[in-house]
Amino acid sequence: MGHRDGMLTLDRLRELVAGGTVDTVLVAITDMQGRLQGKRCAAEYFLNEVVPHATEACNYLLAVDVEMNTVDGYAMSSWERGYGDFVMRPDLETLRLVPWLEGTALVLADVEWVEGGPVAASPRQVLRRQLDRLAERDLAAYVGTELEFIVFDDTYEQAWNSGYRNLTPGNQYNVDYSMLGTGRLEPLLRDIRNGMTGAGMYVESAKGECNPGQHEIAFRYDTALTTCDNHSIYKTGAKEIAARHGKSLTFMAKYNEREGNSCHIHISLRGTDGSAVLAGDGEHGFSELMTHFLAGQQAALRELTYFFAPNINSYKRFAPGSFAPTTVAWGVDNRTCALRVVGHGESLRVENRVPGGDVNPYLAVAALIAAGLHGIENELPLEPGLTGNAYGVDKPQVPATMRDAAELLAESKLARTAFGDEVVEHYLNNARVEQAAYNAAVTDWERVRGFERL
Repeated sequence: MGHRDGMLTLDRLRELVAGGTVDTVLVAITDMQGRLQGKRCAAEYFLNEVVPHATEACNYLLAVDVEMNTVDGYAMSSWERGYGDFVMRPDLETLRLVPWLEGTALVLADVEWVEGGPVAASPRQVLRRQLDRLAERDLAAYVGTELEFIVFDDTYEQAWNSGYRNLTPGNQYNVDYSMLGTGRLEPLLRDIRNGMTGAGMYVESAKGECNPGQHEIAFRYDTALTTCDNHSIYKTGAKEIAARHGKSLTFMAKYNEREGNSCHIHISLRGTDGSAVLAGDGEHGFSELMTHFLAGQQAALRELTYFFAPNINSYKRFAPGSFAPTTVAWGVDNRTCALRVVGHGESLRVENRVPGGDVNPYLAVAALIAAGLHGIENELPLEPGLTGNAYGVDKPQVPATMRDAAELLAESKLARTAFGDEVVEHYLNNARVEQAAYNAAVTDWERVRGFERL
């Protein structure tokens, strides 16, 4: 979408370092959970050593659980393999300032093996492979993500010490579209918006949502890889900025029994020459390519749901009447469907409403592309769009648990063809690890119901 202020060339970084404006460069990858992991490098060292030679990190970064525990079952990294290193090679197209951290720039890296070659299961590489498949057809993907979060007046330390119970939300009632409600938290929201603008992102707007303290900041769509990069940086940055305000915020899919945090993902295709390829003379203004692309999304949604909903908690969003989908159906501007078609002409696009705020954007967008290519390559027919309320209709349902989603992924020929067995088995192991941890946990719900009364 063009160069933006905040993005840096290598020459410009050298100038800022020489002038004393930048002294630290963060070199980060995105892990399986969608988090930034990496090193804080002295700027001089980054320029002299990391740029020409890259840097390294322990390969367990793509083979641990949320708690950073080493776990069994990963082919790429284990005690038997000695937990060696892989290479973090900076993608200088992502180099930018980090305005909310003093004297700091950031660059995202691609992960390679020390002996050479990409690490296939790294999220950024999973997406790159699908983008390459599109490029073989002279197509490119453009994506926008709509990420919701809940703000609390408690610090992260206070939240931890309380066991994340009895937190005070930043708003006490539903502030959906409320100017008064968003005004209550405008100092924080403004700092996040301006921080992201200063980091090279195109901020569109901020609005309140339904759950007390819930908000959404929207960004302009961009190429698929750029959007996913920005998404990951934004999640980390928003938490850091909230902490500076003495507050905390969460992107978890379902914090409480009220509305969850969604991350609706909008995707469209263009020709590599920039031409709009989804719009046409067919019904609803669809091209033939659009009908196949959308049919692929619907056909593959259940078996690829794990990439949209990667955690136990993700599935608690999916409830009738919650604005989170339960039915695998598509409709024109129909928010009750899992797949909502919006826009006209050049803006025509598909919104997948399954992902929550906990989604790894690289994996989700890769799955969207794989599903669309499945429809295009097999010229799948498109069933009529659903009008009216999709909740409760007699159609296939979004998997209700992570266990169900993982079983569907394991059996998916489409996933294994698109991503490769190595990638599928890597993420299935992550699902098994999380399921086992959850099965072993004793929850507050169990204690409340069983401590005295059972």
